[in-house]
Amino acid sequence: MWQTRGSARLDGTVDGGGHAPDPPQAGGDRRRVCAVAGGPGRCGIGGGDEEQAAKPERAPAEEAATRSRERVQAYLDAMTAKDVAAGRSQLCAVLQKGFDLSATGPNGDFADHFEVPQATITGVQPGPRGQEVSVSVSITAGKHKVTRPLVFTVTRDGSDWCIAGEAPGDAAAASPTPDGAVRSPSS
Repeated sequence: MWQTRGSARLDGTVDGGGHAPDPPQAGGDRRRVCAVAGGPGRCGIGGGDEEQAAKPERAPAEEAATRSRERVQAYLDAMTAKDVAAGRSQLCAVLQKGFDLSATGPNGDFADHFEVPQATITGVQPGPRGQEVSVSVSITAGKHKVTRPLVFTVTRDGSDWCIAGEAPGDAAAASPTPDGAVRSPSS
Protein backbone atom coordinates (compact mmCIF):
# COMPACT_ATOMS: atom_id res chain seq x y z
CA MET A 1 0.00 0.00 0.00
CA TRP A 2 0.96 3.63 -0.32
CA GLN A 3 2.77 5.25 2.52
CA THR A 4 0.85 8.29 3.68
CA ARG A 5 1.13 10.88 6.37
CA GLY A 6 -2.48 11.71 7.12
CA SER A 7 -5.44 10.26 5.25
CA ALA A 8 -5.17 10.12 1.44
CA ARG A 9 -8.25 10.37 -0.77
CA LEU A 10 -8.80 8.78 -4.15
CA ASP A 11 -8.48 12.16 -5.86
CA GLY A 12 -4.92 12.54 -4.57
CA THR A 13 -5.66 15.15 -1.90
CA VAL A 14 -4.65 14.52 1.67
CA ASP A 15 -6.51 15.09 4.94
CA GLY A 16 -4.53 15.67 8.03
CA GLY A 17 -0.75 15.53 7.68
CA GLY A 18 -0.59 17.80 4.63
CA HIS A 19 1.70 15.45 2.70
CA ALA A 20 0.84 13.81 -0.58
CA PRO A 21 0.97 10.03 -0.71
CA ASP A 22 4.13 8.36 -1.90
CA PRO A 23 3.86 7.12 -5.52
CA PRO A 24 2.62 3.57 -6.07
CA GLN A 25 5.09 0.79 -6.64
CA ALA A 26 4.97 -1.01 -10.03
CA GLY A 27 1.42 0.22 -10.75
CA GLY A 28 -0.30 -2.39 -8.57
CA ASP A 29 -1.77 0.04 -6.06
CA ARG A 30 -2.85 2.45 -8.79
CA ARG A 31 -4.91 -0.27 -10.46
CA ARG A 32 -6.51 -1.07 -7.13
CA VAL A 33 -7.42 2.60 -6.59
CA CYS A 34 -8.74 2.92 -10.14
CA ALA A 35 -10.85 -0.20 -9.76
CA VAL A 36 -12.38 1.28 -6.61
CA ALA A 37 -12.85 4.71 -8.24
CA GLY A 38 -14.70 3.53 -11.28
CA GLY A 39 -13.82 0.11 -12.52
CA PRO A 40 -11.25 -1.16 -14.97
CA GLY A 41 -10.24 1.28 -17.68
CA ARG A 42 -11.32 4.42 -15.78
CA CYS A 43 -7.73 5.49 -15.10
CA GLY A 44 -6.41 4.81 -18.58
CA ILE A 45 -5.14 1.36 -17.70
CA GLY A 46 -6.05 -1.58 -19.93
CA GLY A 47 -9.24 -2.32 -21.79
CA GLY A 48 -8.65 0.33 -24.47
CA ASP A 49 -11.25 2.57 -22.81
CA GLU A 50 -8.99 5.64 -22.64
CA GLU A 51 -10.64 7.29 -25.62
CA GLN A 52 -14.15 6.50 -24.38
CA ALA A 53 -13.38 7.79 -20.87
CA ALA A 54 -12.14 11.10 -22.31
CA LYS A 55 -15.39 11.78 -24.25
CA PRO A 56 -18.31 13.43 -22.48
CA GLU A 57 -21.34 11.23 -22.03
CA ARG A 58 -23.78 11.58 -24.94
CA ALA A 59 -27.24 10.24 -25.50
CA PRO A 60 -27.58 8.03 -28.55
CA ALA A 61 -29.18 9.71 -31.55
CA GLU A 62 -32.26 7.51 -31.28
CA GLU A 63 -32.84 8.48 -27.65
CA ALA A 64 -32.37 12.17 -28.44
CA ALA A 65 -34.90 12.03 -31.28
CA THR A 66 -37.40 10.04 -29.21
CA ARG A 67 -37.17 12.28 -26.13
CA SER A 68 -37.40 15.41 -28.27
CA ARG A 69 -40.45 14.11 -30.08
CA GLU A 70 -42.10 13.21 -26.74
CA ARG A 71 -41.49 16.68 -25.28
CA VAL A 72 -42.85 18.50 -28.31
CA GLN A 73 -45.87 16.16 -28.60
CA ALA A 74 -46.69 16.82 -24.93
CA TYR A 75 -46.44 20.57 -25.60
CA LEU A 76 -48.69 20.30 -28.67
CA ASP A 77 -51.23 18.27 -26.67
CA ALA A 78 -51.16 20.93 -23.94
CA MET A 79 -51.62 23.66 -26.54
CA THR A 80 -54.62 21.87 -28.05
CA ALA A 81 -56.15 21.39 -24.58
CA LYS A 82 -55.26 24.98 -23.50
CA ASP A 83 -53.44 23.52 -20.49
CA VAL A 84 -50.87 26.23 -19.70
CA ALA A 85 -49.33 24.33 -16.76
CA ALA A 86 -48.75 21.23 -18.87
CA GLY A 87 -47.19 23.36 -21.62
CA ARG A 88 -44.92 25.16 -19.15
CA SER A 89 -43.68 21.86 -17.74
CA GLN A 90 -42.22 20.91 -21.14
CA LEU A 91 -39.99 24.01 -21.23
CA CYS A 92 -36.47 24.44 -19.90
CA ALA A 93 -36.40 26.28 -16.56
CA VAL A 94 -34.98 29.47 -18.06
CA LEU A 95 -38.05 29.84 -20.32
CA GLN A 96 -40.68 29.08 -17.67
CA LYS A 97 -40.44 32.41 -15.86
CA GLY A 98 -42.25 34.60 -18.39
CA PHE A 99 -44.18 31.82 -20.07
CA ASP A 100 -47.68 32.30 -18.62
CA LEU A 101 -48.05 35.93 -19.69
CA SER A 102 -46.68 35.47 -23.20
CA ALA A 103 -48.40 32.13 -23.80
CA THR A 104 -51.88 33.47 -23.00
CA GLY A 105 -51.33 36.86 -24.66
CA PRO A 106 -52.92 37.79 -28.01
CA ASN A 107 -50.29 35.96 -30.10
CA GLY A 108 -49.42 33.25 -27.59
CA ASP A 109 -49.66 29.51 -28.16
CA PHE A 110 -52.42 29.26 -25.52
CA ALA A 111 -54.48 32.35 -26.45
CA ASP A 112 -58.22 32.00 -25.82
CA HIS A 113 -59.40 33.49 -29.13
CA PHE A 114 -58.24 30.61 -31.32
CA GLU A 115 -58.38 26.82 -31.41
CA VAL A 116 -55.75 24.30 -32.45
CA PRO A 117 -57.62 21.52 -34.26
CA GLN A 118 -54.46 19.85 -35.54
CA ALA A 119 -50.78 19.87 -34.68
CA THR A 120 -48.45 17.35 -36.27
CA ILE A 121 -44.76 16.61 -35.89
CA THR A 122 -43.26 16.53 -39.37
CA GLY A 123 -39.63 15.78 -38.61
CA VAL A 124 -36.80 15.57 -36.09
CA GLN A 125 -33.18 16.33 -36.86
CA PRO A 126 -30.04 17.37 -34.98
CA GLY A 127 -29.36 21.09 -34.92
CA PRO A 128 -26.65 23.40 -33.59
CA ARG A 129 -28.34 23.88 -30.17
CA GLY A 130 -30.08 20.50 -29.82
CA GLN A 131 -32.70 18.47 -31.61
CA GLU A 132 -34.89 20.46 -34.00
CA VAL A 133 -38.47 19.21 -34.09
CA SER A 134 -40.47 20.55 -37.03
CA VAL A 135 -44.24 20.77 -36.63
CA SER A 136 -47.25 21.89 -38.63
CA VAL A 137 -49.90 23.63 -36.52
CA SER A 138 -53.40 24.40 -37.79
CA ILE A 139 -55.08 27.32 -36.04
CA THR A 140 -58.69 28.44 -36.36
CA ALA A 141 -60.07 31.79 -35.27
CA GLY A 142 -63.72 32.13 -36.13
CA LYS A 143 -64.12 31.07 -39.78
CA HIS A 144 -60.45 31.51 -40.61
CA LYS A 145 -58.03 28.60 -40.63
CA VAL A 146 -54.31 28.85 -41.16
CA THR A 147 -51.52 26.30 -40.93
CA ARG A 148 -48.12 27.43 -39.75
CA PRO A 149 -44.82 25.60 -39.53
CA LEU A 150 -42.84 25.87 -36.30
CA VAL A 151 -39.48 24.51 -35.20
CA PHE A 152 -38.94 23.60 -31.56
CA THR A 153 -35.41 23.22 -30.25
CA VAL A 154 -35.18 20.49 -27.61
CA THR A 155 -32.08 20.02 -25.51
CA ARG A 156 -30.88 18.01 -22.57
CA ASP A 157 -30.82 19.89 -19.27
CA GLY A 158 -29.00 17.68 -16.80
CA SER A 159 -30.69 14.30 -16.93
CA ASP A 160 -33.93 15.62 -18.43
CA TRP A 161 -35.01 16.88 -21.86
CA CYS A 162 -36.81 20.19 -22.34
CA ILE A 163 -37.91 22.66 -25.00
CA ALA A 164 -35.29 25.40 -25.27
CA GLY A 165 -36.85 27.43 -28.07
CA GLU A 166 -39.61 27.89 -30.61
CA ALA A 167 -39.24 29.65 -33.97
CA PRO A 168 -41.18 29.98 -37.21
CA GLY A 169 -40.51 27.19 -39.67
CA ASP A 170 -40.34 27.29 -43.46
CA ALA A 171 -43.34 29.49 -44.40
CA ALA A 172 -43.41 28.27 -48.01
CA ALA A 173 -44.03 24.73 -46.82
CA ALA A 174 -47.27 25.62 -45.03
CA SER A 175 -48.69 28.69 -46.76
CA PRO A 176 -52.26 28.38 -48.07
CA THR A 177 -52.97 28.28 -51.80
CA PRO A 178 -55.71 30.47 -53.37
CA ASP A 179 -58.29 27.67 -52.92
CA GLY A 180 -57.48 27.47 -49.17
CA ALA A 181 -55.55 24.21 -49.36
CA VAL A 182 -52.25 24.04 -47.54
CA ARG A 183 -49.18 23.09 -49.54
CA SER A 184 -47.02 20.32 -48.19
CA PRO A 185 -43.26 20.38 -48.67
CA SER A 186 -43.61 17.83 -51.49
CA SER A 187 -46.18 19.80 -53.54
